[in-house]
Amino acid sequence: MRDRTAVFAVFALNGAALGSWAPRTPAIAAHVHARPGVFGLALLGASVGMLCGAPLSGRLTERYGARAAVAGSTLVAAGALALVGFSPSVVLLAGALFVLGAGVGALDVAMNIAGVAVERRTGKAVMPTLHAGFSFGALAGSLLAGLAAGHDWSPARHLSVAAIGALIVLAVVLKAVPGDRPPREAKATAPVRAPIRRPALWLLATIALCSAIAEGASSDWSALLMVTAHGVGQGAAALAYSGFSLAMALARLGGAWSQERFGATRSLAAGAGVAALGLVCAAVFTPAAFAYVGFALAGAGLAAAFPLALSLAGSAGKRADGGGGERELAFVSTVAYSGFLAGPPLIGGIAQATSFRVSFVVVALIAALIVPAALAAVRARRHEEVTASA
Repeated sequence: MRDRTAVFAVFALNGAALGSWAPRTPAIAAHVHARPGVFGLALLGASVGMLCGAPLSGRLTERYGARAAVAGSTLVAAGALALVGFSPSVVLLAGALFVLGAGVGALDVAMNIAGVAVERRTGKAVMPTLHAGFSFGALAGSLLAGLAAGHDWSPARHLSVAAIGALIVLAVVLKAVPGDRPPREAKATAPVRAPIRRPALWLLATIALCSAIAEGASSDWSALLMVTAHGVGQGAAALAYSGFSLAMALARLGGAWSQERFGATRSLAAGAGVAALGLVCAAVFTPAAFAYVGFALAGAGLAAAFPLALSLAGSAGKRADGGGGERELAFVSTVAYSGFLAGPPLIGGIAQATSFRVSFVVVALIAALIVPAALAAVRARRHEEVTASA
């Protein structure tokens, strides 16, 4: 198996984990008897876990290699996925989501580092395609979640089957994942400037942060928006995130072509505008059909933001020996995951105080912030290059 195919499969696994449980939020919330605000607090468990798992994964990957980090984090995430379905209370659900978030966060950093390694080996921009794998995985997971909900499968039964499937796929592809343990002498050639002191990395992190908030809102709350604001059933509500994931996956397949033809900045700016428009459409217009179209537009518009930010972060830390970038990528990922920390209580709190419609208008405004961040990131990156060559 080629390393590119193996990493694509790992991206799909991570997406499937999200797509499996996120559309089941109505059933999970009902099972633990949680209102939107309280359920939003429970979702903080996953966000805190991701914030803890991302920087830890960066250090572990730098020390043991991406393959080992992918294996360990997938095992943790699969076990926690099953626990989410069995949680009988909000407190235990928050704990299970914390473990799930830690595993998924660590896997996210490790698989992106493996993706950067594939880019460096091939000399091609493959990160958008790899992230399309995440979206296709999320699509498959959400479709199966809708099927499970439509056939009255409990979250416990459904998520246990999903966890077993993830472990089987991991066993098949793990050997081909790049990222052996790096040599000790590589540390001597590592960049000395800390990521936290680099403005370009902060701006790349802002792009990823805004994207994470918008993606997190679509995954965590789209089903509840469809149920409460548009009056559709749980099975049909899951299709909103399916449309979001499908549109994002298709847009990411053409991401490399778009960047080469129009440039990264134009692609990011245009995408952010489309995403904001789609989220407003999903929130404001009453017919459910408009909401489905809106989430599809949001998925297509956000397609380029996260993979491009992480790819540029990885390249910013490249060493002379061809390795490196683990700390930079982990830094951008950690800042982005704070969006998953702030997003659930923000959306849940606004929804409880006003409505889900109003909360998604706020998310649209956040997505629009990608435009100025992308413009500033280009200027900061050019300034760093000029300074380094001087």
